[in-house]
Amino acid sequence: MTGRLEIEGVYTAYDKADVLEGISLKVEPGRITCLLGSNGSGKTTLIRSILGLTPPRAGHIVFDGQDITALPTHKVIAAGVACIPEGRKVFPKLTVEENLRLGAYQEPSNAVTEERMAEIFRLFPRLAERRIQLAGTMSGGEQAMVSIGRGLMRAPKLLLIDEPSLGLSPLFVKENFNIIRKINERGISIFLVEQNVHQTLAISDYGYVLSKGRVVMEGTPSEIGKTKEVQQAYFG
Repeated sequence: MTGRLEIEGVYTAYDKADVLEGISLKVEPGRITCLLGSNGSGKTTLIRSILGLTPPRAGHIVFDGQDITALPTHKVIAAGVACIPEGRKVFPKLTVEENLRLGAYQEPSNAVTEERMAEIFRLFPRLAERRIQLAGTMSGGEQAMVSIGRGLMRAPKLLLIDEPSLGLSPLFVKENFNIIRKINERGISIFLVEQNVHQTLAISDYGYVLSKGRVVMEGTPSEIGKTKEVQQAYFG
């Protein structure tokens, strides 16, 4: 398993106005790489560009040596990229088990699907207890587990996680970040896009700071946490 992502000089526009302006960054295999930035900085647009939902107008996105810049979304996912979207976005009228199965829709082997689901239930015992419960009736933290589990059902090499702390209680935020660390310990590369600086830097190996569509800083968590700009922007 590898999971190396390279983004080189990416420009992405909406209605001819650039939202991303020359973004370059790397996610190294087996590591947690974070992207910090406030609302409107372009974080979600970058995820959409990686997934092929909003293709860049210039630049290259390379995953494990393959240029995926112009690939449709289903082929990006087939290459080994999965995404946990902002706001969780479970299917509320489907059960936990049905939500998880949707994550394995490209997997031809039912035996493999069952094995992966069993692994998800080991990772999230709470989901095992609620496997026939409708996802829409669950708490925000439980829905976050469903969303993460669904992303893992494809056995990705790279997991894109967009704002995992959004709208969650501090207890569930802490639990989710512990789960993200456990997932990474299994060898899955993680690109963590967040505003929660404290928790994110605590589990990341390397990070970037995005502002107005540009990378304005990069470094180790300790380097980023000590900079004057980040202190002022996030810690007052």
